[in-house]
Amino acid sequence: MLIQSGMDLNLNFHVLDPDAQAPCCKMANFTIGKLTDFETVMRFGSACDTITIEIENVNTAALKELQRMGKQVYPQPEVIELIQNKRRQKEFYKVHQVPTAEFVLTENRADVLSKKDFLPAVNKLGREGYDGRGVQILKSESDIEKAFDAPGFLEKLIPFNKEISVIVARSATGETKTFPPVEMVFHPEQNLVEYLFSPAAVSPTIATMAKDIAVQIIETLGMVGILAVEMFVVGDKILVNEIAPRPHNSGHQTIEGNITSQYSQHLRCILGLPLGDTSIILPSAMVNLLGEPGFSGPARYEGIEQVLALSGAHPHLYGKAVTKPFRKMGHVTIVDHDHNRLMEKVKFVKQTLKVKA
Repeated sequence: MLIQSGMDLNLNFHVLDPDAQAPCCKMANFTIGKLTDFETVMRFGSACDTITIEIENVNTAALKELQRMGKQVYPQPEVIELIQNKRRQKEFYKVHQVPTAEFVLTENRADVLSKKDFLPAVNKLGREGYDGRGVQILKSESDIEKAFDAPGFLEKLIPFNKEISVIVARSATGETKTFPPVEMVFHPEQNLVEYLFSPAAVSPTIATMAKDIAVQIIETLGMVGILAVEMFVVGDKILVNEIAPRPHNSGHQTIEGNITSQYSQHLRCILGLPLGDTSIILPSAMVNLLGEPGFSGPARYEGIEQVLALSGAHPHLYGKAVTKPFRKMGHVTIVDHDHNRLMEKVKFVKQTLKVKA
């Protein structure tokens, strides 16, 4: 999607990915290689002018070396390194007075057991948790067998009202802009976003507070690029959950729903161009297309014709050749003037469009 947006600016993309069948393999100069291997990243980056990421699990030592060589690396390797480690993320919030849930660091399962008085809590891995992986809810001592036997932390289980996200952008010139907050609804089992809608149904006060917190974080980091800030709304307060230094699932609806998409905005950030207008064109929703349970193999899309016939629906199929249960295979953006109709269309898409093998 970043490449598609970059075509409007006549940009020339090179892509490094470990999957020979990665969706972008026919859309750009494509290199197969491991993102975490120092030499691979160095060889790839040496031929580029500006380097950016679409996943945090990359070799930051190589990115730092490329930066020393004069390459523009955005977001900066130091920022990626901090965000890679959720323990450091939480400590960053504490040091810089960013509101977040109370937490304690843990080293292993036995350490979690020794802190059982902190329960109920969410146990999160320090590293490599992604799309719902690396998260366990521990309500009582009997749940501790599910705790991670690796460095992580316990975070107080928060009785929140809503989960929202703000995409904030900061350019190489220091200009910042936020997109209006979106409201996320999570899959009941997989702990990943099932659908979201924009704008979030929150008060103007909460919306302003959320945007201010997002700007505070990106400016404190000094980061260049797009940052997704996921938050809990708890009464009249906001607590930051996690951040992601890249175009994010909670910004996909901007492609059709906002004047500037998150992808166009990210490119403007890293190229030092003026940031675009983030205003909403129409209320929108985004439905994630997840692989159906019980199906693994070559992807097949059922119900695509019916969804294409739905007014305001825009399917985005990612071109992943193989589906697996709950794998993200695409998304559908829906726009409509009326919020109730928007929610009816979300329900229709969820019931109609299935990814099977």
